[in-house]
Amino acid sequence: MKKFSKIIIAVMAIMLFLTGCNTKEDTKTNVRIGALKGPTSIGLVKLLHDNGNNNYSFTMETGADVLLSSIASGDLDIALIPANVASVLYNKTNGAISVIDINTLGVLYIVSTDPSIKEIKDLKGQTIYTTGAGSTPEYVLSYLLAENNLSGSVNIEFLSEATEVAARLSSDPGAIGLLPQPFVTAALMQNNKLSVNINLSEEWDKLNNGSKLVTGVTVVRKEFLDSHPQEVETFLKDHEVSVKFVNSNPEEAAQYTVDAGIIEKAPIAEKAIPYCNIVCIKGEEMKSALSGYLKVLYEQDPASIGKSLPGEDFYE
Repeated sequence: MKKFSKIIIAVMAIMLFLTGCNTKEDTKTNVRIGALKGPTSIGLVKLLHDNGNNNYSFTMETGADVLLSSIASGDLDIALIPANVASVLYNKTNGAISVIDINTLGVLYIVSTDPSIKEIKDLKGQTIYTTGAGSTPEYVLSYLLAENNLSGSVNIEFLSEATEVAARLSSDPGAIGLLPQPFVTAALMQNNKLSVNINLSEEWDKLNNGSKLVTGVTVVRKEFLDSHPQEVETFLKDHEVSVKFVNSNPEEAAQYTVDAGIIEKAPIAEKAIPYCNIVCIKGEEMKSALSGYLKVLYEQDPASIGKSLPGEDFYE
């Protein structure tokens, strides 16, 4: 009888051990992801749509400040933010974050009713209405004008919002605007006399060897990366799949974009997606494209990237 009891106890112990192993195996880390509403987060919409079937929780914000505070405090693990803001965050946190991919390339376009405007040099003597004084649109435009010997030859008038630029384009037939997507698409759908004259990404590519005009990047807290490298690797794979889905299925992705509260109307989202340059660029290609871009911004205004270029550990 004693022998039988010992066997029962042994079997129960094994079962408890196996149950414990299974529990540990089934427990998966929840990855907390924050994203800025706009082109930067459009590549996520397949993951957002599938939420509940993955181990991600999402926070969507209209301003970068909340995301920066959350990732700096450890309340977020991964964030999709503007490229220059990532450099600022790196410098403010003494290198506590790394970039794991570029999620969006250039989204800036010159728009007008004048078909004679085809390249940067055609802007000489013109007034351009735009937003983003002291931020990326100003730095990029100023750089392109300078490289085309047009510094001081083009008047830049800053308005507070992209909707104001669109309104000016509607009220003034001769106005020229610099707008990001999806505001470009929205303006063109509201005014059929408007057209895209210049893609600033193409103008950038004419001047830079290796670097790219970068809008958004994905960053991770290094502490989280060190503790959960497999989860970060899985997210990167899932992000890449989502990006491919968005670019291959703009109609379906457009509805997901509306559902996520990123763009209000599906027709605008569907037409804008092909021009939002949604990507998932990693590794050395990411480092080359991003480091060159940040160097240009640094030369325009060091404060735009946090007063110093990030170190090698910025690029994962």
